[in-house]
Amino acid sequence: MPRLVPSLGALFVGILCLSAFTLPSRAGEFSAAQKSEIESIVHSYLLEHPEILREVATELEKKQQEEETDLHRRAIEKYKDALFNSPFNAVAGNPSGKVTLVEFFDYNCGYCKKALLDLNNLIKTEPDLRVVLADFPVLGPDSVEAARVAAAVRKQVSGAKFFEFHQKLLSSRGHVGKDQALAVAKDMGLDMARIQKDMTDASVHDGLAENIKLGDALGLSGTPAYVIGGEAIVGAVGYDELKSRIDSMARCGKTSC
Repeated sequence: MPRLVPSLGALFVGILCLSAFTLPSRAGEFSAAQKSEIESIVHSYLLEHPEILREVATELEKKQQEEETDLHRRAIEKYKDALFNSPFNAVAGNPSGKVTLVEFFDYNCGYCKKALLDLNNLIKTEPDLRVVLADFPVLGPDSVEAARVAAAVRKQVSGAKFFEFHQKLLSSRGHVGKDQALAVAKDMGLDMARIQKDMTDASVHDGLAENIKLGDALGLSGTPAYVIGGEAIVGAVGYDELKSRIDSMARCGKTSC
């Protein structure tokens, strides 16, 4: 017969039972010697059964994930209009698509650069997918400047044309800032004088501030991050995982059917 390992709950039940016979009824009345004895019992038990620590760690991770999921759900519900329909952010893919995927990105994010291929493939293989591109410049002043140029570009072009700009800038080698973003815009033949002027427009500042607020509400600390339905997905999780969520949304209105 395999050796049975008591659970963490059993450990504390045992301690409490021992306390009922040997220790005062109120914890505040424990003497220093009694407290030391309890600590010694717990310490020895954990050394004899270290697998309990793994059990505790698993439960803690599960609890944290549940809390994070609940935070995401409540934030998405509260800010769903700004998340899915902000006039500031660009829309790629099918603008009338029944399923919307929001991507928070930074033009200097290496993982965002790798995830661009996933996004491209999703747009190609999911004709009913609407993609919202939410600038979330968290990697320094240059990222903010690149996002400001991108916002000004959006005042001239939209849809597939803006997505072309987005792909070129996100695919740029090395660090990306204002100069690199302007160079991409110039290469695409856009009105550079208008871009310089539009960068200072109050709507650019307000739009970026709104995205930062949304990211903070979702508890995002980096990029890429995605929102689909009532779920937030953090990290470059890959094409297959995103496609699975998108297909589920199309099939049953939830990210998991």
